[in-house]
Amino acid sequence: MAAKVFESIGKFGLGLAVVGGVVNSALYNVDAGHRAVIFDRFRGVQDMVVGEGTHFLIPWVQKPIIFDCRSRPRNVPVITGSKDLQNVNITLRILFRPVTAQLPRIFTSIGEDYDERVLPSITTEILKSVVARFDAGELITQRELVSRQVSEDLTERAATFGLILDDVSLTHLTFGKEFTEAVEMKQVAQQEAERARFIVEKAEQQKKAAVISAEGDSKAAELIANSLATAGDGLIELRKLEAAEDIAYQLSRSRNVTYLPSGQSVLLQLPQ
Repeated sequence: MAAKVFESIGKFGLGLAVVGGVVNSALYNVDAGHRAVIFDRFRGVQDMVVGEGTHFLIPWVQKPIIFDCRSRPRNVPVITGSKDLQNVNITLRILFRPVTAQLPRIFTSIGEDYDERVLPSITTEILKSVVARFDAGELITQRELVSRQVSEDLTERAATFGLILDDVSLTHLTFGKEFTEAVEMKQVAQQEAERARFIVEKAEQQKKAAVISAEGDSKAAELIANSLATAGDGLIELRKLEAAEDIAYQLSRSRNVTYLPSGQSVLLQLPQ
């Protein structure tokens, strides 16, 4: 009797395990920010895109392919040439995500690793096309224009593959060693030229100042000569009196001067 009971329990437990396995294989979860595409062994990839949550499928017949539909970053380095044949090293940072409604087509035509297959090739193509329109100097001075042109062309190109580019930016832009050295030498030469121009302008100003000073001295001498010719020696005598008055004033304020009255040979202790 006990053996039959245990046998019944075992069969029941086995049945529950089988049912649980079937139910578990018939359920799948789609996490937040993800979408699922269903592959049917008999009908192929279904056009329906499954949203977030827990869903049912036919075990061993259907298989879910989960796609991450959140924006993801990717850096793509490219070496290309400018309009004046200078080597340019550019790194483009792309923030991308797939178009949800086109996930079945993306899976069918490209595959789950669509970003690896599409982004490097179209980024290289667009960068080479855009950079070839600008000289090396323009790539530096008009970087915003270059970035905007790359963003517009790349967004349009990526849309044909079912991709949305939320952001495209140039994060790295350098040139070859020879061009960099040439730019540095040019900057040094420009600085030396500015310094030389400043020295020349300074000398010109000093020359003008000297000429103006000489003209002033000449004019003063001419005025003095005219005054002497008109008033005789009176002007000279006036200047002598003014000088003597100034000297007397300065001596009167000095404590180291002793006055000796005229006709007296003994020094007097005069109060200061």
